[in-house]
Amino acid sequence: MKVFYTPRMVVADAQSYSPSAAKPKQVVESWLASGFPIQIIQPKPVTREQLYRAHSQEYVDGVLSLKIRNGFGNTLKSVAKSLLYTNGSMLAAAHEALLSKSITCSPTSGFHHAHWHKGSAYCTFNGLMVTTLDLLEIGIATKIGILDCDMHYGDGTQHIIDTLGVADAIVHFSVGETPHNPNTFLSCLEEKILELYSECDILLYQAGADPHVDDPLGGWLSTQQLMQRDKIVFDTARLMNLPVTWNLAGGYQRDSFGSISPVLEIHDNTMRVGVIDTD
Repeated sequence: MKVFYTPRMVVADAQSYSPSAAKPKQVVESWLASGFPIQIIQPKPVTREQLYRAHSQEYVDGVLSLKIRNGFGNTLKSVAKSLLYTNGSMLAAAHEALLSKSITCSPTSGFHHAHWHKGSAYCTFNGLMVTTLDLLEIGIATKIGILDCDMHYGDGTQHIIDTLGVADAIVHFSVGETPHNPNTFLSCLEEKILELYSECDILLYQAGADPHVDDPLGGWLSTQQLMQRDKIVFDTARLMNLPVTWNLAGGYQRDSFGSISPVLEIHDNTMRVGVIDTD
């Protein structure tokens, strides 16, 4: 599986409760150590013009010039520089998925709470919408699906869709706005994907780790159920011949030593299922 990663995406310390700024490096290292058959491809950074499609110019320029706080609530230069590459990773991965009709990965987080004019909850620029709007603009896709399986509702994604009036071209379903019943969710997930995304050219899938029962900001799916969720998504997309680009989204568990190893295990399982379904 092609994984779009560069160390330029990583910030060792974003001065935040969320580990997402440092997570890409740890996740990729875990995948390589596990021997997964992945190919690392370095993405190019997005341009300001690409960011302007999903966000107001005033907001984009303010964040990048360190005059407006980013989604972590600070104005660190290291964070601002990394944002061009995290968004670039998502965009490059989606381009490849469309061109090769495959499953690709962007090891990124911090997208879906970013609104048209502001960041929120560890999210600065909405890479889901930056990617979607770029693909639509250049004509490589005409209808795009977003399946957001993070614990929390993708309010920023929906706000951008509503602000720009692009709902006809984007199918957005966020699990965070639905009742959290594991059995109902898993039994209906395949049908939901078939129903919502049958006319889409690509699916952007947020494989969040924070719905885990032990996550301090989550709490409704077991490790095995999360793995089942991922398998259903990949199996159903393959059945539909639907390209998929997936990313990491949220995950806040830590072990007794303070490391994010429980989160890495969940992301390992998503890759494990994705690689199996790609073979």
